[in-house]
Amino acid sequence: MHGRLPKDELNKAKKSTGRGHRALVWLVVLGAIGGALYYAYAPSQQRHAAQNGFRRYAASAGPVPVLVAPATRANVPVYLDTVGTVQPLQTVTVRPQVDGKLMAVTFKEGQDVKKGQVLARIDPTIYKAAFDQAKAKKAQDEAQLTNAKNDLTRYEKLAAINAINKQQADTQKALVAQYTALVQADQAAVENAQATLGYTTITAPISGRTGLLNVDEGNYVRASDSSSAIVTISQIKPIAVLFNLPQQDLDRVNAAFAKGPLPVEAQRPSTGEVLARGKLTVVDNAVDSNTGTVKLKAEFPNPDLKLWPGQFVNVRLLIDTLKDVVVVPTAAVQRGPNGAFVYVVGSDNKAKLHLVKVEKQDEHQAVIASGVEPPARVVTTGFVQLTDGKTVKIGGGQGATPGTLPKGSKPDTSQAPAVGAGAAAAAEPKGRRGGGERRRPAQ
Repeated sequence: MHGRLPKDELNKAKKSTGRGHRALVWLVVLGAIGGALYYAYAPSQQRHAAQNGFRRYAASAGPVPVLVAPATRANVPVYLDTVGTVQPLQTVTVRPQVDGKLMAVTFKEGQDVKKGQVLARIDPTIYKAAFDQAKAKKAQDEAQLTNAKNDLTRYEKLAAINAINKQQADTQKALVAQYTALVQADQAAVENAQATLGYTTITAPISGRTGLLNVDEGNYVRASDSSSAIVTISQIKPIAVLFNLPQQDLDRVNAAFAKGPLPVEAQRPSTGEVLARGKLTVVDNAVDSNTGTVKLKAEFPNPDLKLWPGQFVNVRLLIDTLKDVVVVPTAAVQRGPNGAFVYVVGSDNKAKLHLVKVEKQDEHQAVIASGVEPPARVVTTGFVQLTDGKTVKIGGGQGATPGTLPKGSKPDTSQAPAVGAGAAAAAEPKGRRGGGERRRPAQ
């Protein structure tokens, strides 16, 4: 019919209008959320940015707050650090040497025993009988030997006057020799039986501390049975520590060891507490081709038993001492494109950049070969805004002295200010572990 839209066209128009309304509603909702977020956070961010900008301006405009420490001279020990394992100086597993019933155990588990102390006894009955039998056999043969010797004496007298045939005297002489050998064999049998009888009393072969008892009284033990081991004795006073060092350190260790015993410290891994002090006793005669390391053994008196078999400890081996060298805190040493440098604060409270040559360094202090001399004051904290020639304000607290750090502070690991062309210096390296070196002022 003219003047009216077809029904299909009318339905399409209605659907299109509905979709447009929904899209408009979503746009209004998203706009409202965005506006709320903007008004909620924009003022705070702008305020923080303004505050930070003001602080940066104030910091760049005024003196830079720093902490300083004096460069000093000291004798610096050179250590090789690694990890070691505590082991008994000697370990013996006590086993029976004869078969029999275990009659008595005369020690307590964990007891300190002396060499030769009686530990246990095995039933000696059959071994005592064998010993008595051997002695009786020897006495019997000795009697026959005595009689044969008497006969030989008589035969020799008679043969001298041709009263008997000389062959008879010679035969008697051979009989005496035969009995003499038989008595000697009997003596060996007696000694063997006596030794076997002695094995029924088990004694400590070394001085040390006993472990857990493996066999109780009343059990039948056999010399050939590995399960018949009675106890293990470990010598822990003195005690040993085994550790490895890289083969690169072998030349320095051998050179120092040739001059005399080298001091060794065993430290608790968790706290660094020195548990014991001892001396290096052995450098192994070969380098392990699989690991590239060499084994070493140190001996410790261990009177207070702070070292225990199987324990892991940190080991410090003293191989040298640098005499009267310049040292500064490691935190003072920064690195840039031109090498290592420090900031030295002069009497006018201005920081001047000094290039230095670092001979040795660890996490506490650095040995300076050139570039700084005592009593120069070096900056240890406050490098963020610091540049060459910048005026500084020294903090009221004492700066870190060589070998120490200010209480509650850590070495600065942020990038150092520009040197020369203005490139950022790298952060200081950390000390080496597991065969690294440490140096501390000598006591």
